[in-house]
Amino acid sequence: MKIVRVLAPLLSTTLPFAAAIYIPAAFAQAPAPKNVPAPPPILLGTSWYPEWWPESRWPIDLDLMQKAHIHMVRMGEFAWSSMEPSEGHYDFDWLEKAIDEAGARGIYTVLGTPTAGPPAWLTQKYPETLRTHKDGRKARHGNRQQFNWDNPKYRALAHDIASRMAQRFGHNPYVIGWQIDNEYAKVSYDAATQADFQQWLKNRYGTLDNLNTRWTTAYWSQTYSNWNQVPIETGYGNPGLLLSWKRFVSDTWRSYQKNQMDAIRQYADPRQFITTNMMGWFGGYDHYVVAKDLDIASWDDYIGQGHLDAAHKGYLKIYWNDSEDDLTRGFKRKNFWVMETQPGHVNWSEVNNDLNKGEVRAMAWLNIGHGAETISYWQWRSALNGQEEYHGTLVGADGKPVPLYTEVAQVGRELEKAGPALAGTTPKSQVAILHTYPSFWAIDWQKHNKNYDPIVELLSYYAPLRNIAQSIDIVQPTAPLDQYKLVVAPGLNVLSDAAAKNLIAYVRNGGHLVLGQRSGMKNSDNGLQTQLQPGPLTDLLGGRVAAYYALENPVPVEGQWGNNTSQLWAEMLSVDKPDVTVLERFGKSNGWLDGQPAAITRKVGKGRITYIGAWMDDAGMEKAAAWMTSISHVKPAFGPVPNGVEVDSRYGKDHTIFILVNVSKASQTIALPAKMQDVLNGGTTQSVTLPNYGVAVLSESKK
Repeated sequence: MKIVRVLAPLLSTTLPFAAAIYIPAAFAQAPAPKNVPAPPPILLGTSWYPEWWPESRWPIDLDLMQKAHIHMVRMGEFAWSSMEPSEGHYDFDWLEKAIDEAGARGIYTVLGTPTAGPPAWLTQKYPETLRTHKDGRKARHGNRQQFNWDNPKYRALAHDIASRMAQRFGHNPYVIGWQIDNEYAKVSYDAATQADFQQWLKNRYGTLDNLNTRWTTAYWSQTYSNWNQVPIETGYGNPGLLLSWKRFVSDTWRSYQKNQMDAIRQYADPRQFITTNMMGWFGGYDHYVVAKDLDIASWDDYIGQGHLDAAHKGYLKIYWNDSEDDLTRGFKRKNFWVMETQPGHVNWSEVNNDLNKGEVRAMAWLNIGHGAETISYWQWRSALNGQEEYHGTLVGADGKPVPLYTEVAQVGRELEKAGPALAGTTPKSQVAILHTYPSFWAIDWQKHNKNYDPIVELLSYYAPLRNIAQSIDIVQPTAPLDQYKLVVAPGLNVLSDAAAKNLIAYVRNGGHLVLGQRSGMKNSDNGLQTQLQPGPLTDLLGGRVAAYYALENPVPVEGQWGNNTSQLWAEMLSVDKPDVTVLERFGKSNGWLDGQPAAITRKVGKGRITYIGAWMDDAGMEKAAAWMTSISHVKPAFGPVPNGVEVDSRYGKDHTIFILVNVSKASQTIALPAKMQDVLNGGTTQSVTLPNYGVAVLSESKK
């Protein structure tokens, strides 16, 4: 597929993936209580808010869900004022009735703790629970996320409501899981939070001398003589301070989440999983840290303005969404949920266009192909008032299905049909891309070129590699890497000692490591490495980055990957060992770069390490990806397909599922590499023809 690069600012990342599960294994192994059957293996869901409607409406909604083959509803995540109308007075009867009425129709519930929207009585009585903006203003009641995630009183109140929910619903046979809060994002800048941050720093660094040394605070006389002198800084500040604040934010979200998880686990069945809904490439906190305690990862998948096959933040939206699926799968290194996704249109883009007919179905199957176990639409029906009146739904304000309802019902029928074949399957990849939030933050704070976007940098590698390999894992550099033939690290700016040791071992054990531009520049405190890039990997590479240049204009690059250009950024490489091969050189430019190495590679024992110092154009990256995969012996499981057709694979014990989705405008005919079972239509086939947004689900038995 043709890649279009339009640079945009950043919106602020192994072991073989575990067997596909959408809830803990304990749930699958234990008999369902009260003779309630287990949920289907792949679920279609929606967010339902029964508290908005009279109980007489509930059976109508649930019957419509049942007809659409919906088997999951998420409830409760904004219903605190309905669950606890005044302090200490609880009403869960309405919620239990809604859960049981849904369950009677084969619709299971994920309960959200309602802490993203505290009620007015709470914030009025306990104003200290309101978060403080950067400018010192207090948040006010009337929106959401007005709470202070670090405040002890708010945590006590959150623990209480979660505990009471778990006591009531922790053994309800229709409740299969819990979502903590909703889309973590907003933090507080109050004095108490600053004091907690200072204590966090003391715990991390031990002494001020250690902190001052590691942050090089002698620069500009930043040296601290008392812990209470350390400020909260989120913009232009000491790089060590900036990174420490983000780490504190991440750890605080984790402890905020664990506070509620502990309340639930005290009373709930082990079969009930716990998750929270994350937001793809959102950079507000380190998702790997927050995901550690969760049973499964989940995320909210929205296109916003545009379409799957339209340019989006520098890349086709299909690549952006694909990468977010793979990112989320990498948080736990196993299958995941899509807790929210777009029913037609949203209400928060500049132009809130609808997805085309067939596009919602295609989007669902792309998620499934990347390892999703549930696709859940936000939302069922819009409230008759409130900030999101214009957001897309499956049922209109009049209570009748919107046109999209029939397409979603088709997805539901197909998931029921394909569920048994998909059960127990998960993606497996020969290629991994390495990602860390500290690296993304570090580059974003010090772009050096205003158009440098570390997500777009990652996608410049991801897109052509995925076209060839057809499956990519996105994991941390400290994850087990032995399963991968090729590991690529674009912009691995902050390189810890533990990560460096893992990467060195990977290469020495026979892997091929490719480092992209700006890799290995910083240590774990966001300070410069004592060796030039790639820092502790320099000796292994047999070369280094002698100098880097932010580019005003593209610079020519030529070599084994043909003639192309370097966009935005160029790194002059030196060759320090005789067995290093120069792959690409810069053409005539600023004099310094002229004729200098732009990409080098070195064979190390059974392995190989490569450094690419040029941000190459699309044609150059496609040729580089072809070289990387060829020399690493990466071969797609399915074989070549026409441009615009995505192939996803999920592997089970005795069969492989291939999901084909056509996002090109033209109809495409695909010859299969072997005779396969057509899961959706029945029978066997050796070719499929897919119209625009067409989907095929194929099963191949293992020999």
